[in-house]
Amino acid sequence: MTSLGIVGCGTLGRAILEAATRGEIPYTVAGVASRTAATAQAYLATLPDPPPYLPLAALVERADLLVEAAGQPVVPELARAAFAAGKDLLVISGGALLEHPELLDEARARGCRLIVPSGAIAAIDGVKAACQGPMDHVTITTRKPPEALEGSPYLLERGISLAGLTEEREVYAGPVREGCRGFPANVNVAACVSLAGLGPDRTRMRILAVPGLGRNCHTVEVVGYFGRITMSIENVPTENPRTGRLTVLAILRALRDAADPVRIGN
Repeated sequence: MTSLGIVGCGTLGRAILEAATRGEIPYTVAGVASRTAATAQAYLATLPDPPPYLPLAALVERADLLVEAAGQPVVPELARAAFAAGKDLLVISGGALLEHPELLDEARARGCRLIVPSGAIAAIDGVKAACQGPMDHVTITTRKPPEALEGSPYLLERGISLAGLTEEREVYAGPVREGCRGFPANVNVAACVSLAGLGPDRTRMRILAVPGLGRNCHTVEVVGYFGRITMSIENVPTENPRTGRLTVLAILRALRDAADPVRIGN
């Protein structure tokens, strides 16, 4: 059985730990690392048979597959450490790969798997297939409640507050690359779509704040030689309004697939 090293102990890290505890994914947990050691250690103490809390270097040494669940800033250091040790890596914060495309090249050069789950989005298989032929455009439109977007760097830099918003408002329209820089906690879905298809500069995105919206909604439109794909997802949030339940399920399925020699879909 392969062992996991989980980096991050927030909503997603805990969901992975709990799934492993329940036997829902075919892994043991070698350990956990986090930027907030005290919080992580307090949570681990609540588990019936908790894995150890480890420094990052020790975690990389002990685990077969590293899982990033801590946000974009940790991805470069973790990826370099994992690949240098010949370990595989699952990256949840796919937006970081747009800023550090060299990490994809390094994984390929060292023969390490770099896994990016589809997260809160669908139609990734279709995007990958369609982009084998001539393409017209790929666009992703994201609608979220204002509280899920408030405080994003793009809004702070422009002095934009969404407090008291009473009607739908478009807060960003442009390339995925800039959208991921401006909304790093919200648009990993767009990063995944762009990496699967036309890349972050040619893939377009729109982000809308919608007061009273109870779900995180994404629509992907793909148009090209093959025809047209339109896919809409209404994702129920977890206790963290920035993270949907489908994101958690997609990560658990990606982990199961990583351990399974049978592959269904692209």
